[in-house]
Amino acid sequence: MVAAMLTRALSSRERVQDTLSEHRNEIVALLSRYVAKGKKILQPHHLLDGLAEVTGENDEGQKLRDGPFGDVLRSTQEAIILPPWVVLAVRPRPGVWDYVRVNVDELAVEQLSVAEYLEFKEHLVNESDKDNYVLELDLEPFNASFPRPTRPSSIGSGVQFLNRHLSSRLFHDKESMQPLLDFLRSHNYRGQKLMLNERLQSLPKLRSALVKAEEHLHKFPKDTPYAEFEHKLQEMGLEKGWGDNAEHVLSTIHLLLEILQAPDPSNLETFLGRVPMVFNVVILSPHGYFGQAKVLGMPDTGGQVVYILDQVRALENEMLLRIKQQGLDITPQIIVVTRLIPEAHGTTCNQRIEKVSGTQHSLILRVPFRTEKGVLRNWVSRFDVWPYLERFSED
Repeated sequence: MVAAMLTRALSSRERVQDTLSEHRNEIVALLSRYVAKGKKILQPHHLLDGLAEVTGENDEGQKLRDGPFGDVLRSTQEAIILPPWVVLAVRPRPGVWDYVRVNVDELAVEQLSVAEYLEFKEHLVNESDKDNYVLELDLEPFNASFPRPTRPSSIGSGVQFLNRHLSSRLFHDKESMQPLLDFLRSHNYRGQKLMLNERLQSLPKLRSALVKAEEHLHKFPKDTPYAEFEHKLQEMGLEKGWGDNAEHVLSTIHLLLEILQAPDPSNLETFLGRVPMVFNVVILSPHGYFGQAKVLGMPDTGGQVVYILDQVRALENEMLLRIKQQGLDITPQIIVVTRLIPEAHGTTCNQRIEKVSGTQHSLILRVPFRTEKGVLRNWVSRFDVWPYLERFSED
């Protein structure tokens, strides 16, 4: 009986390299076709259309399409063309990326790091390698101790993952609850204290205050407004943010008492969801004609504009409802930052500020694209906005 053997999965670079040996002429023809398009970014459909044109309907072409190289191209999310280089950003499976570059003249295949890939992307708009004023931000220290899911199946379940991680740490020892107390004591919005004040300096004092507040609130009907017991809770160390009436405040206090007694991911998620934290939201949507009338059907303008406007209205309503239920008198604001287009063709895309219809506190803020020659007056495709985004972000 032959024992089964485990073999290492080939990397994207190795797949391309192996295919070059077997289908050299077809690969050269395909890559040359990409390079002939000049400096640009190719989307997945461009890559696959080129593959279909080169391989045709013969058996050898079918082998190439169905083989390892075809798998690489089908997993490629974009390709950077900088003659004689073709650089592929390959996503073989969720959460995993490979970056491969091929020199069409020498047929050399190399693996790239993320930094090297991004540097290639920068060359599309900045050919100079000697820029003494490049802004570099190292965000790694912020992530060094941050928990990260390691399984692709965890993608989309980040909140649940973090809640499980936090609750396990909170249950580690008596002092592990201290960060939660510190957060609730320091939490504020523009100088207005929320949740706890300086009276509560320790976890035992917090537990005692919560129990006393719970006993005090049981004396009131459920719909008693927060204002009627606000001063009493403040004396105990509790500030606004727990709820707008006795029932809501009691429910939030009970959640925190449960967490202090035995941390649970579900209770922690519910409690953190009730802590007032989101009052201002910025949404970036720089491409297309972003407006509320006469824009549908314009280039790069369709479902995304409608979707964002609908989401802004729904989000504002949700924020207003939550702020009211939290017992706060705070005005939220949502700003959609998009591009100002002077040649607006009868739309409002040349107006700097526009109120979002159907909302009370949401608006569209338009910032123009600029070059060294001044404001770009006409629309440009979303595939060509890359050179303008850095200045757009600064403005």
